[in-house]
Amino acid sequence: MASYSKALLQKYFEDQSVVGASIESFNHFVEKELPAILEENKDIEPTIIPAQHEEHKIRFDRIWTEHPKITEADGSERKIFPIEARLRKLTYSSPVFIEVSSHINKVQKETVKTQIGNLPIMLKSKSCNLYKASTQELIERGEDPYDPGGYFIINGTEKVLINVEDLAANKMLIERGTSDYQGRLFSERGSYKIPHVLERGKDGIFYLSFTRVKKIPAIVLVKALGLLKDEEIMRFVSAERQFGEVLINLYEFIDIKTQEDAIDWIAKRIGITQAKEVRLERTQEILDKYLLPHLGIRREDRVFKAYNLCKMMKRYILVALGELDVDDKDHYMNKRLKTPGDLLADLFRVNIKVLINDLLYNFQRIVKRGKIPTIKVIIRDKLLTSRIYSSMATGSWVGGRKGISQRIQRLNFLETVSHLQRVVSPLSASQENFEARELHPTHLGRLCPIETPEGTNIGLRKNLSLLASVSQEVNEDEVVRSLRNLGLKVIR
Repeated sequence: MASYSKALLQKYFEDQSVVGASIESFNHFVEKELPAILEENKDIEPTIIPAQHEEHKIRFDRIWTEHPKITEADGSERKIFPIEARLRKLTYSSPVFIEVSSHINKVQKETVKTQIGNLPIMLKSKSCNLYKASTQELIERGEDPYDPGGYFIINGTEKVLINVEDLAANKMLIERGTSDYQGRLFSERGSYKIPHVLERGKDGIFYLSFTRVKKIPAIVLVKALGLLKDEEIMRFVSAERQFGEVLINLYEFIDIKTQEDAIDWIAKRIGITQAKEVRLERTQEILDKYLLPHLGIRREDRVFKAYNLCKMMKRYILVALGELDVDDKDHYMNKRLKTPGDLLADLFRVNIKVLINDLLYNFQRIVKRGKIPTIKVIIRDKLLTSRIYSSMATGSWVGGRKGISQRIQRLNFLETVSHLQRVVSPLSASQENFEARELHPTHLGRLCPIETPEGTNIGLRKNLSLLASVSQEVNEDEVVRSLRNLGLKVIR
């Protein structure tokens, strides 16, 4: 048995990299996340346009990266390898290009391929010049053939992006509050991450709070989203049994008969005091954009939001009745790891918006002078590069997080591997958080039970197990399609 185990482990490490999850996440970022981020910001409409134009749009058509290159002082371009970047104190990065077109009066006038910046490249990823290099080739390029990769070179310094452990988004977790239970959900869509809190008042009414919208009765929200009949609401909360808790809520708001009445009630509650048409429009926009945005932000998605609110109430009631347990926040089913690819996606998503704002400012400034600007003139490629390099050099990330990018520890090989596998919790080291620091049964096989520092960081700084793998996000439509092929029937 021991000989079989040894052969299997040896084969595993021959075929798999210790930092395979990090490399895979970076590949996913370049291949899938970059186009998705561009799609989120596809159309740009300036507010100030040339007088002779009825409509002017700037559209991002596609985005791609190339392999790492260096431009010398004489203007010549060539491939760069990591050893040269280390020795010459350079950043091992590749150019990022986009195809941009301008549409005047719904007619495409100009299409330009332009560089918007440089992206640091992870060693041994598909974008790296060392990808799939043999042992002999690595030695010829001045690399250690046993080096696992999975890190970046910024200004000649080797930097590693630390995996960040966080609560799962788009999933309601019910916990015990000070007086009653509380349901918490972080709805995540693109750059939005909106906290939602479902709670029950002393009067038995369910209230939902999200963004700046505080304590709106859940039943009024359900009616505002288009689910109006009391019988339908009861059925969507539970088809098997009737809950008295829901009847109390329905009776309280029995006077609200139409969707318009419900929207107007919410508008007055949150302090929108304009004319009725404007009031309704603004409230509908808030409901579409900020209420459960992960389910969609279109008018057609409202009914799905109503169904989900009904299911959230049902779950809350079952927990309050003692038929379901409260959620364990430390269970690894309720956690997600933000790997380097996810962290770079967050950084790129914020900085592409900065680039768009700068582009709009340059466009409108030129228009005010009475000229028609070309795309090449209004895009500054150094802006995106400098902001990404700055975050990776200092470790200060979006959302006020610090220490995300760290200088890799090279005291010995084991310490290097340990640093590349590190996982940090966003919880403060100065607070007690006893439960979060404890070893949990679900850590088995995922996190090392021994390797954690002594002192204030104990249990908050952990390491992935050697055989642990982190799966990437999967398209839900593909999963549903596979389940339907296996005989799944959808009941609505």
